[in-house]
Amino acid sequence: MSRILVAPSILAADFGRLAEETQRMEQAGADWIHLDVMDGHFVPNLTIGPQAVQALRPVTKLPLDVHLMIENPDRYVPIFVEAGADRVTVHAEAVSDLAKAVRQVRKLGVKVGVALRPQTGIDVLKSCLEEIDLALLMTVNPGFGGQAFMPEVLPKIEALRKIYGRYIQVDGGINQETAASTSSAGADVMVAGTYLFQAKDPKQAIAALKGEG
Repeated sequence: MSRILVAPSILAADFGRLAEETQRMEQAGADWIHLDVMDGHFVPNLTIGPQAVQALRPVTKLPLDVHLMIENPDRYVPIFVEAGADRVTVHAEAVSDLAKAVRQVRKLGVKVGVALRPQTGIDVLKSCLEEIDLALLMTVNPGFGGQAFMPEVLPKIEALRKIYGRYIQVDGGINQETAASTSSAGADVMVAGTYLFQAKDPKQAIAALKGEG
């Protein structure tokens, strides 16, 4: 089994102390920092913008993993890259030409990912599967943190792992139990928010997600 990576989602952090919260997760053993960007259109919620990426870039050595849950992501990818994003993931459902969108991100010199809602089949990835560094399978309906994990996504993870050898990231309702289920299915990057930021011992919680606890 490949090593499990953990990417705390700052959507669940104390927004008045983002720098401290990010450093707390880095010290606890996180591998990436996950930033959920929502525009109130593609999903029914508003969150952060490139200013948050820019503010966090100097305070952590960890890769900033930016997940764009927005319409017309091609307009904004360059801004997030300039702000300091190391990875940018766009939703397949938000673009008309997925392969073109992936190439546009790649040209900016950062890692590129594609995200799928729970209801979207993995067939949509065929046009770009060899070009992406990460496939993000949402395990809740995107838009809000704190939702319950959707076990019906597990067969999709298994199917994708059979044809894809790079990172499979899962996001939504991830805790020790669901991390074990998704890693058994083939996922190797765990995005977790509430479970980590509300943990009494984040180091222990991260170890548990990695199957070390």
